[in-house]
Amino acid sequence: WSPELSSDLYRIDGWGAPYFTVNSSGDISVRPHGTDTLPHQEIDLLKVVKKASDPINSGGLGLQLPLVVRFPDVLKNRLESLQSAFDYAVQSEGYEAHYQGVYPVKCNQDRFVVEDIVKFGSGFRFGLEAGSKPELLLAMSSLCKGSSEGLLVCNGFKDAEYISLALVARKLQLNTVIVLEQEEELDLVIDISRKMAVQPVIGLRAKLRTKHSGHFGSTSGEKGKFGLTTTQILRVVRKLKESGMLDCLQLLHFHIGSQIPSTELLADGVGEAAQVYSELVRLGAGMKFIDIGGGLGIDYDGTKSSDSDVSVGYGLQDYASTVVQAVRFVCDRKNVKHPVICSESGRAIVSHHSVLIFEAVSSTTTRSQELSSMSLHSFVEKLNDDTRGDYRNLSAAAIRGEYDTCMLYADQLKQRCVDQFKDGNLDIEQLAAVDAVCDFVSKAIGAS
Repeated sequence: WSPELSSDLYRIDGWGAPYFTVNSSGDISVRPHGTDTLPHQEIDLLKVVKKASDPINSGGLGLQLPLVVRFPDVLKNRLESLQSAFDYAVQSEGYEAHYQGVYPVKCNQDRFVVEDIVKFGSGFRFGLEAGSKPELLLAMSSLCKGSSEGLLVCNGFKDAEYISLALVARKLQLNTVIVLEQEEELDLVIDISRKMAVQPVIGLRAKLRTKHSGHFGSTSGEKGKFGLTTTQILRVVRKLKESGMLDCLQLLHFHIGSQIPSTELLADGVGEAAQVYSELVRLGAGMKFIDIGGGLGIDYDGTKSSDSDVSVGYGLQDYASTVVQAVRFVCDRKNVKHPVICSESGRAIVSHHSVLIFEAVSSTTTRSQELSSMSLHSFVEKLNDDTRGDYRNLSAAAIRGEYDTCMLYADQLKQRCVDQFKDGNLDIEQLAAVDAVCDFVSKAIGAS
């Protein structure tokens, strides 16, 4: 056995790259700076656990498992990688605006996580997204220490208290956008903003036709739970125009669904949203931002498959380039100024940065039944002709040292016996005996 075989068995270089690998000791090793991690910066996870769980009088921390081990440098690297991917796409596509992301607080509300993201992302104008009043308060508190250009995107159900709080955030000079997810929310925004004498910045969530059919796409498509239909969008525009507030409408938001499996689906959804954005510009709205929502997937099993709910068939750069290309294509065709691109990537930012470690509570071992030559003879005598033929072929292959053929006949023998048992022609002792024969064969071949 070797560390390389362990790495292959658990496919660590598939799902874990570039942050997790197997080191020369056979332990899981963490690379906090991704591909830029130097050899002396790698962290042996087993040593971390030992230090944390050893008694204090032995120099440890005296902590008990389970433990959550956080790696803030991984958060920093994820933010930098996401920004770098979009910066490259913007530059290579000749896109005439920039990218600035927001982190959806619902993904992980841990204070240290949120504060780290704001700190690490301040140079990128990175902001936060809130979907409830508690999240909004948390985001307001954190963003006071972040970039003044960072967006505070207010999603979710909005009552008068939520909207008032969002407008207070605007008074505090936070770059707050109230995103309408239901048509009736607009009346509250207009009424409360006038009472508070605050000019709101308004976004709206469009209910696109593009649908993500996977496990994480249930809220997408025209029958999805969230967002405004095209008819509702037109009514919102008309009401804002009548109120003299059409210039307040500056952001279009949509969400295809989490774990978008392919760039083809992504391009389709972003292209449709860019058409809606262009139409809002034509209708006179003061549009500046297109918020593509979440959906940037994580390859949890390392298969790089677009047919799986736990994998995706693209990388970070593919995602960014697809988004920028789709928006630029539509805007250029409609002669619309390129909007600032925003995304709400949650799992893609935080998934790799923490590890839950717990003790195995028990283990099971399989004890093979011992077979004497007498019991083996008795077992063979009760087999039917086809099954006895498999056993003879198995014996002959073993004598010749043809191990692959030997395993093939062992599997065939086992399957025939299972079929006989299901038909009632083999008793349970016989079934246990064939398991013992096949285990013996497997161990003998493994040893040789």
